Amino acid sequence: MDHKSVWRQVLQPPVVIAALGYFVDIYDLLLFSIVRVPSLKALGLTGDDLLKQGIFLINVQMAGLLVGGILWGVLGDKRGRLSVLFGSILLYSLANLANGFVSTVPEYAMLRFIAGIGLAGELGAGITLVAEILPKQIRGYGTTLVASVGLLGAVLAYVVAAYTDWRIAYGIGGGLGLCLLLLRYSVAESGMFAAAKAKAVERGNFFMLFTRYSTFVSYIRCIFIGLPIWFVIGILVTFSPEFAATLSVPGVVDAGKAVMFCYIGLSLGDLSSGSLSQYLQSRKKVVLIFMGITALAIALYFTVAQTSVTLFYMSCLLLGFSIGYWALFVTIAAEQFGTNIRATVATTVPNVVRATVLPLTFAFELLRVNIGMVASGSVVGALTILIGLLALYNMKETFGRDLDFEE
Repeated sequence: MDHKSVWRQVLQPPVVIAALGYFVDIYDLLLFSIVRVPSLKALGLTGDDLLKQGIFLINVQMAGLLVGGILWGVLGDKRGRLSVLFGSILLYSLANLANGFVSTVPEYAMLRFIAGIGLAGELGAGITLVAEILPKQIRGYGTTLVASVGLLGAVLAYVVAAYTDWRIAYGIGGGLGLCLLLLRYSVAESGMFAAAKAKAVERGNFFMLFTRYSTFVSYIRCIFIGLPIWFVIGILVTFSPEFAATLSVPGVVDAGKAVMFCYIGLSLGDLSSGSLSQYLQSRKKVVLIFMGITALAIALYFTVAQTSVTLFYMSCLLLGFSIGYWALFVTIAAEQFGTNIRATVATTVPNVVRATVLPLTFAFELLRVNIGMVASGSVVGALTILIGLLALYNMKETFGRDLDFEE
């Protein structure tokens, strides 16, 4: 199959629109982290309250992501992939529009929770739909395109927030989502799901993942291989100003800019890992390679990056590239399970991994008090990579797997 023929099949409306949907999803998901300080100052908060209420609102959004992950996953298997793509983008777009009009922290919290629920559905449903409509030999290109384009939404969020008021930034995100909603009317449902719907098989039962040992182990493996990804984003990049100060980086490091560089790297990494996976015809080998790059990138972050602000940002770019198996990780989750619970898995797994930032942060803080910031980060990072490698060891290879089966 020549390259023109491959990309002609990949660049079809469902794939392109899923990629644009994830782009808007990432924009809205990260926007609060970027505009946290100016938005809370506008609500009258100062000093320690900026951090305390900021953490509270991020946790509320995370709770919404966990609830939404289960809700949209089950709905995707019961009602169809498109129902999630329509419902999730409508919910988080309206919530983000409303975010631009908040006047109190409780209002802000309620809307971040609702937005979190909406944001949880986009990636899993998009990856599931793309994986089911593309030929098995090239579906990796489709899922890679969705993630690579989508992750650049973080760059737009940073640029918009830098040049506009935070309320306008929320309005732009909500408006983009509603515009994309109109485009989605041209997308057809997965034929594989339609066929499964006609069969007498239970669909979207979240508890099915916990009733059989082999199914549960496969589900946990999918989550654990994603741990290094969220350690890098949730700790090393999120707390980059504090790490830079501890490492005596000569200059001021901006967290928003560190996030932007990380996500540029992440987009490039997803393109590379997806293409390499197609070339090697293996998912597992590429995840193994990128986990190795992650270990190297963490080591450089704690050593070479301390010499200048520029090198520190470049280390964030490398960290982002190293965890650029995000699309591959969600694709593996989708390919491990049958059509009747595929959306449930592909939607819950990335959101559970995002939520692991809570125990990871707790472990990091616990160790930091005793052994310091850099040593604590090194230990927690090494543990996430070790757990990820152990989970990968006996995982089934899913490249080229026929997905037309049920659990």
